[in-house]
Amino acid sequence: MNGHKSYVLIDSSVWIDFFRGNEKVAFVSDILLEGLVCTNEVVLTELLPSMRVKKEENLIKLMRQVRKIDMEIDWLQLRNIQFVNLQNGNNKVPLTDIMVAQNCIQNDLEILTTDKHFMKMSEYLPLQIFAS
Repeated sequence: MNGHKSYVLIDSSVWIDFFRGNEKVAFVSDILLEGLVCTNEVVLTELLPSMRVKKEENLIKLMRQVRKIDMEIDWLQLRNIQFVNLQNGNNKVPLTDIMVAQNCIQNDLEILTTDKHFMKMSEYLPLQIFAS
């Protein structure tokens, strides 16, 4: 992503907390209004099917309005990220988390997450955690 803004990719776990009205992530409204939020196909695929089943049309509309960052899957890089995870004792990281991390690294995005896998990855990979 070029430009002066630093975009924030919000992880599925944070979206779920936000939609449930969790006060800890109420600030998501602010960064949404500032136009700094983005998503990708993995996050949408984790969230949209459940929203469709529950007929949450307003949430579906909101998610479709969020800037979507294209994913460029680099399988060698994914394997290298997993190798580094294993070297650092970060075991059982789901492939979806590795794909989201790769997307953030490739596009210089910060990630807003409560997931311990991402927190750990940020210790040894160029993965930026958003600090509210």
